[in-house]
Amino acid sequence: MTLSMYDAAVPGFIRSLKNLDVIIDKAMAWTEAKNIDPTVLINFRLAPDMATFARQIQIATDGVKGGAARLAEVDIPSFPDTETSFPELKERIAKTVAFLEGVPAAKFEGAEDRTIMLKFGPREMSFPARQYLFSFVIPNFYFHMTTAYAILRHNGLEVGKMDFLGGV
Repeated sequence: MTLSMYDAAVPGFIRSLKNLDVIIDKAMAWTEAKNIDPTVLINFRLAPDMATFARQIQIATDGVKGGAARLAEVDIPSFPDTETSFPELKERIAKTVAFLEGVPAAKFEGAEDRTIMLKFGPREMSFPARQYLFSFVIPNFYFHMTTAYAILRHNGLEVGKMDFLGGV
């Protein structure tokens, strides 16, 4: 049995985003209980040159919706990067999950044979689809998901590995 590109990526993206949504619920309750302004966490970054918590989520969601859309050859939904609250970040996650759930696995058939073109400013990059998914989309997604988790954990939110992984 072969593993499809859909199965290798989309279910894991959905699960991780849903886990992040639960972690944000915990962060909301924690900031309220501790009387902490939520924007402190939303705007927090681990290092001066790193992106904020909100930006980590924006990048992670952009990466998976763009990755799935390119591999499935469907239009990429555009979300403005304007989230400034936990509820707005949860809505972005929900929209991303809904998009991923709405892309039929059948649209990924033959994706492994496609070439993916990306434009970074004036520079264009071409990826074989497998390389795009396994060396670009998946690692970038988990980098930004882990960094978002680490920002909350660093600030004292009591979450652990099982919160990140969800029910195993």
